[in-house]
Amino acid sequence: MRPIFRANCQIFMTYRGKGRHEGGRLLSPQGLPATQKAMKTRIFLPPLPRKSGGLAVLHALGGHLAAAGYDVAFAARETTPGSVGAVPVLPWDGLRLDRDCCWLVPEGWSSALAPGLAAGARCVVYVQNWAYLLSSLPDGVTWGQLPVYFISVSEPVAWFVREVTGRSSLLLRPGIDGDVFFPAATGDAAEAPPVSGTVRVAWMPRKNTALARQIRETVEARLPRVQPGLTLEWVEIHHRTQAEVAELLRSAHVFLATGFPEGCPLPPLEAMASGCVVAGFSGLGGWDYMRQIAPDAPWACRPWWPLRDVPWGGNGFYAADADVPAAASAVEAACALLRGGGPELAAVRRAARRTALAYSPQAQREQAVRVWGELAAMTPARAPGAFPA
Repeated sequence: MRPIFRANCQIFMTYRGKGRHEGGRLLSPQGLPATQKAMKTRIFLPPLPRKSGGLAVLHALGGHLAAAGYDVAFAARETTPGSVGAVPVLPWDGLRLDRDCCWLVPEGWSSALAPGLAAGARCVVYVQNWAYLLSSLPDGVTWGQLPVYFISVSEPVAWFVREVTGRSSLLLRPGIDGDVFFPAATGDAAEAPPVSGTVRVAWMPRKNTALARQIRETVEARLPRVQPGLTLEWVEIHHRTQAEVAELLRSAHVFLATGFPEGCPLPPLEAMASGCVVAGFSGLGGWDYMRQIAPDAPWACRPWWPLRDVPWGGNGFYAADADVPAAASAVEAACALLRGGGPELAAVRRAARRTALAYSPQAQREQAVRVWGELAAMTPARAPGAFPA
């Protein structure tokens, strides 16, 4: 696909030869005349061996757009035609793009932009993980050459996109299902009872397995000295259905987050919704919603990039990515909070629950409809990829 991609880039730029660069942005002399409902949307589904969080977000996006009345379909190179919910899956040879189409491609599959670029479609890159934005491009091709729009999955990702491309993004955050992920005990009590006995720590070995095991070993080695009498049970979550994941999270007290890099990590959100105290890494993108319970702790990560104001307080203990000793200290702090109970633990659980509720499917749907309305309403004078900051 890469030679084809480069060839199509050249064809597209030649076809759109009147375009020009100003201030690092490619300006288009023509706009798409599509109205909001007339704009067809086709979403590229990457050929992944199993359903990932990013793929689930694409499926949900398609469903939200279909429910809002948009003409939307998925397209995949290696998937049997059919449907995902109410959204049809088109065979690759059945994909038809034109200037009235929105062609959405995840950032890690830039070669899939080729048919959209060749057709003059409105190409949109959905950046779900900042780490793949640059590495996916063919040699000699930069985002500055391509007339694409960016949608970012979180504010930290949008910040990164702006830093490396000079372009702003529209924001479209993911959602988690509150009917699946919910705590074992509900209520907004002013105080929470302390956890006595064994503390259960959930973790996902697919997320940086070696580091996760190092954190576990470090915690276990320090435990007799820093928290004598405490015993831990490590709950491994791997190759489980969504319902099984939710049940395991409800049974746990702590969730060890070891994923990085991340765009807007879903497992910590699901853990918060399920009543866990989250400890570990953010992957950068987690700072869209993660806020420190103990910002002045010597091991605590202090983001130097901008953070938005959020209506919730501290919802976890977060270390710098790949910092094993700091992550172990974060787990120990979570255990100490649980063993102490009281108003401090109750406040953290309320903040975590409020965080999770802000990432509901309904919120995701409202954002999707708003973003697609803005995409369709873009005037010819707007620069491809350049949205209000």
